[in-house]
Amino acid sequence: MNDNKGLDRPSWDEYFMDITKVVATRSTCLRRQIGAVIVKEQRLLSSGYNGAPCGLTHCGETGCIRANNQVPSGERQELCRGLHAEQSAVVQAAMYGVSIRDATIYSTHQPCSACTKILINAGIKRIVYQYSYPDKLAEQLIAEAGIEYVLSLIHIDCLFTHLTLPTIYSV
Repeated sequence: MNDNKGLDRPSWDEYFMDITKVVATRSTCLRRQIGAVIVKEQRLLSSGYNGAPCGLTHCGETGCIRANNQVPSGERQELCRGLHAEQSAVVQAAMYGVSIRDATIYSTHQPCSACTKILINAGIKRIVYQYSYPDKLAEQLIAEAGIEYVLSLIHIDCLFTHLTLPTIYSV
């Protein structure tokens, strides 16, 4: 019998959000490091981080197209060599034949509208993120799809000036 009295164990959301931060350390993006994990029934199915596709030169060597052209955050996402963390996590699951239908995705950042459309079609039912991203279309798509959308306030270290609270949607 396992007696957990007195142990300060993280909640599942805290646990998986902490993992996204470790995954983000693998990012090759020069602008921001983002990590994502896909989870079903408290089991980690897939992970992804933002950066250039496998086998291609990283932005650290080529330079950042978006920074070089002064493209603001949240605009012209097609002008980037990299995949987003959420895209990478979905692709990794597909490569290994892992179903992510009805799963939860945890991401360090709110998914953009392009990632949101992919997550909707992949059957993701819950999105948990820590940092907001300026994409109102993504929020509208999530609401219309009936996906539970959770802003995690876990371990936010002095970032309240950056924090914007979106509406929380649920099924």
